[in-house]
Amino acid sequence: MSRFEANLRIPGPTPLPPSVREAGGRQMTNHRGPEFAVTLRRIVARMQPYFGTTGDVAILTCVGTGGLEATVVNTISPGDRVLAVTIGLFGDRVAQIASVYGADVTRLASEWGRVADPDDLRAHLEANPGYRAVFLTHNETSTGAINPIAEQAAVIRAVAPDALIIVDGVSGVGAVPFEMDRWGIDVVVTASQKAWMAAPGLAMIAVSERAWLAMDEVTTPRFYFDLRPHRESQVHGMTAWTPALAVVYQVDAGLELMAAEGAEAIFARHEVCAAATRAGLRALGFDLFADPAHFSPTVTAARVPDGLDWPSFRAAMEAGGVVLADGLGPLAGKVFRIGHLGSVTLGEILDAISVIEEVAIQFGLPVQAGAGVAAAQAAALDLRRGR
Repeated sequence: MSRFEANLRIPGPTPLPPSVREAGGRQMTNHRGPEFAVTLRRIVARMQPYFGTTGDVAILTCVGTGGLEATVVNTISPGDRVLAVTIGLFGDRVAQIASVYGADVTRLASEWGRVADPDDLRAHLEANPGYRAVFLTHNETSTGAINPIAEQAAVIRAVAPDALIIVDGVSGVGAVPFEMDRWGIDVVVTASQKAWMAAPGLAMIAVSERAWLAMDEVTTPRFYFDLRPHRESQVHGMTAWTPALAVVYQVDAGLELMAAEGAEAIFARHEVCAAATRAGLRALGFDLFADPAHFSPTVTAARVPDGLDWPSFRAAMEAGGVVLADGLGPLAGKVFRIGHLGSVTLGEILDAISVIEEVAIQFGLPVQAGAGVAAAQAAALDLRRGR
């Protein structure tokens, strides 16, 4: 089987549904014309509830890292004191971006696999007042952990009310509930290749009114990533610069599917697929990496067993039609990751667990045939029944 036809179980890019693939092949249109204006406004209106906002959503042609860079250059001036709450590779990435642009960055780092304790955050902010912004990671795909953003945001609002709250929501928004306005968050970033079931190429950035006002005070040079022209252009149904039209078409088609399924069903589907993945892996003897109290609904990380030749194991998986993700940074070769977000079904998860089981037996791991799939099915049924 071609790896391009395989069961792609990585945390992004995620598989494209047929209607989304078809949409990407549409003829180009005038991105300054009325047809595009209708599409853009429909996309923004359908995305806002997933962010939990009634405010603006800027759409940039770049990937998630570009969206994160855009948040930095629009909210931070050189020398500003910022706090980066890091729980893995992507939290560290935001801290690095802010440092590159001259911010005075403090890292409040948690052990990889764990989340940021709101009490620790409170203590740090009380002892270190005066931050311009606090950066949080919603869902850390390098470890399979999801931060308690609502509790963390409440702490920041109480202790450091003047600080902007900026959230990397790249791999979470659209797949799990998020309430930007209610939680008092100022900027949230996501990207097309995650929960939105489209190709890479667009970053979507939701911005609070407080953050828009703060942008006028920022002295960091910016042009392409200046969000203010995007706000001005969207009034007229346009993006500030030429958009990746094919990806715009795909995001529009993905949102059509999401509208038909409904947000609550989407969130429930992700929880079911996550529960099945975790149960299946455990039944096959794999240790899960993240704190069980904060398992991610969109990606699961599991430890590579001692003595297992991971590159060979991964190659055998791909020969069997399933593509898994490697560990990142210091976890390279120590964990593997299974993505279950976007266009994912329980059947695809069960297929993946079945292949992992077969390959594990092939590699001599102490696995009982059928145990993984049975456990995954049971976990999915239990969750659906409300146990």
